[in-house]
Amino acid sequence: MAKKSFKAESKRLLDIMINSIYTQKEIFLRELISNASDAIDKRYYKALTDENTSFNRDDFYIRIAADKDSRTLTIRDTGVGMTKEELETNLGTIARSGSLDFKTNNEPKDDVDIIGQFGVGFYSAFMVAKSVTVTSRGVDSNETWEWYSEGVDGYSVKKSDDDIEAGTIVEIVLKESTDEENYDEFLDAYKLKNLIRKYSDFIKYPIKMETTRSVPKEDNEEEFEERTEDETLNSMVPIWRKNKNELTDEDYENFYMDKHFGYEKPLRHMHISVDGSISYTSILYIPANAPFDFYTREYEKGLELYSNGVLIMQKCGDLLPDYFSFVQGIVDSADLSLNISRELLQHNRQLSLIAKRIQEKIKTELLNLMENDRDKYEAFFKGFGRQLKYGVYSEWGRHKETLQDLILFYSSTEKKLVSLKEYIARMKEGQKVIYYASGESVEKLSRLPQAERISDEGYEILYFTDEIDEFAIRVLREYDGKMFKSVSDGDLDIEDGERPEETEEQKAIFTAIKEELGDKVSGVRVSARLKSHPACIVTEGGLSIEMEKALSQMPDSGGVKAQKFLEINTDHAVFAALSACRDGGNNSDKFSAMARVLYNQALLIEGLTVEDPVAFADDIWAITK
Repeated sequence: MAKKSFKAESKRLLDIMINSIYTQKEIFLRELISNASDAIDKRYYKALTDENTSFNRDDFYIRIAADKDSRTLTIRDTGVGMTKEELETNLGTIARSGSLDFKTNNEPKDDVDIIGQFGVGFYSAFMVAKSVTVTSRGVDSNETWEWYSEGVDGYSVKKSDDDIEAGTIVEIVLKESTDEENYDEFLDAYKLKNLIRKYSDFIKYPIKMETTRSVPKEDNEEEFEERTEDETLNSMVPIWRKNKNELTDEDYENFYMDKHFGYEKPLRHMHISVDGSISYTSILYIPANAPFDFYTREYEKGLELYSNGVLIMQKCGDLLPDYFSFVQGIVDSADLSLNISRELLQHNRQLSLIAKRIQEKIKTELLNLMENDRDKYEAFFKGFGRQLKYGVYSEWGRHKETLQDLILFYSSTEKKLVSLKEYIARMKEGQKVIYYASGESVEKLSRLPQAERISDEGYEILYFTDEIDEFAIRVLREYDGKMFKSVSDGDLDIEDGERPEETEEQKAIFTAIKEELGDKVSGVRVSARLKSHPACIVTEGGLSIEMEKALSQMPDSGGVKAQKFLEINTDHAVFAALSACRDGGNNSDKFSAMARVLYNQALLIEGLTVEDPVAFADDIWAITK
């Protein structure tokens, strides 16, 4: 039979399809199985619309067979089949989709989900094939026809000598393996099983393959024999398409484990079914603990994306914002606009709409968890709270309204994690701001000198112990109309919180201390916040000490420094000692040592390093003489 050239485009087009559209050669099996499923669906549709045609689902299947000797891989279906004309039309014209034509020309029916749309999936076989033979008989035809091609050189169609049942057989002769490419793996039963379970596990017709295994002999269980059995490789019914009332928590947990989303029970699951302008189903999980690599660059966010039960992407990152990247699960939708290879999504309105609804669902679920099972929420927050705070800070606070009710901080009065909403509800009458303190640990912050006055006034203080906390709050700026105020800020915003007027003697002492410390501090002044401690460091401007420490660890930080002031408790015995040293005339060295000690002690309280530990030790010895 004379060879025919492909009708549409040039050899170059087919070459591009074979070598450029798909990123992984293993995808060809998914495409051919999807085509086979479509063929059975078309036969099913025919039975629904033609009273002379019957359809018993148990009689329809897809069969896979591999022959290592002949290097052939065969995919057979019991679908609608093709006539000679249909073989020429569907396989002789690149990028012509019989499935798309079918969807366009026929009314939709329940349980008929045609997958193919682009007419190029079949040609993915040439990524691995030396040649492809398609043998097919249409369901209403008495003739069997054979289509044959070795790729870009064209194809031939002839009447087949084989008299097969209605359906289609695709036989691929695999290329020889090379040092760069291993084609032999597509003849290995174990590899084929894994590929089918990975990409086509939820095709709704059974995918069968004969497998050989060792089993005990019937007459002697100590001896084994090889036995060939027919094995169904796919589970067929996706859990997300089942009615929620049919499923138990154990079913959801088993699915979570089976998909390797995690190795312990998830904290929460969500089963979503949406019909509307865009329809999709989804099962989402909130893990109990963060994966070991969650806060590393290697961690890849994303949900598994399916179209009619066929895996399109294992990690669709566009479905999750970064701050919800801990969520695991799947989304299945037939309404998404896929690109020609189905491996990549077009960035479009449908995808954005699904992502937005998923985001809203996750937030609602987390708020419900916080309200109804606080212990579980706090356990979740310890693992993933930092990610939520990063979400508040990132993109210049674009998502702060979404996340502000989900974040927790440790409370000085409640001695536990609290939300901003809960803090506001307990605020004292007349309180103007939300007070917070930043540091390395709750234990240290509970003894912070700067917090003495605030605590004694009965104000609740939020303790920020993560590096991201203060950055996030600076972006958030306020909550429910209340601004955030650090206990180390120059102005405390409390009644009688203004610094007292300094006497001339005090001014002289402060000036002398400033001269001794130089540009290490922007100024020295009397404190209104200290009661039992002699001195502390406070800041003014947009940069706090904790932010300075965080920024100093970053490359190219430029040595950015907070604007520091040393505040002195003039009612403390240390100040009296300073005054006595200065008035003594001959104790200027001791005065200088005391000034440096006060400053360095204040630095240590803030978790900053002393510039010269040896000099610090000498100063301590000097003031004890």
